[in-house]
Amino acid sequence: MGKTFDELMQYLGDMGIEVSTIRHAAVFTVAEAQNLRGQVSGAHTKNLFLKDKKDNYFLVTVDEDAEVDLKTIHGKIGASSRVSFGKPEKLMEYLGLTPGAVSVFGLINDAQHHVRVVLDEKLMQHDIINAHPLTNEATTSIRCEDLLAFLKMTGHEPLILKIDGATPN
Repeated sequence: MGKTFDELMQYLGDMGIEVSTIRHAAVFTVAEAQNLRGQVSGAHTKNLFLKDKKDNYFLVTVDEDAEVDLKTIHGKIGASSRVSFGKPEKLMEYLGLTPGAVSVFGLINDAQHHVRVVLDEKLMQHDIINAHPLTNEATTSIRCEDLLAFLKMTGHEPLILKIDGATPN
């Protein structure tokens, strides 16, 4: 079983990372989140839990409005083949998350480093990034540099790549 919301908040606090969190009804899609969150500043994330044919797993985190081409992303992220969505069982096993709550914060549960994290470079241009804090019933705002520090502390060195197909090269 993965860490709880409270354990995540304690971990961030112990690292000296300040975050703010708003609670809301459970959301399962970007559209639902947009309707509920009100005016929360910063970038809001969309997360894809992907796997290739050699069972390499990737968590790709982009801005909620990003366009991701699943037919070509494998070449960008270093997958051994075209990718598909990872099964909910592996999402729970590796990140302690359920579909609808996928988030970079789930990497706190990936002590064995089964998942490679990929962040879109456009997302990383924002000062504040918003993500689900292990539950889709809340949104947590974190400073970009603090998110990178969090990932480093969990042993995950992110690939920061141009993933969003909507932005020109």
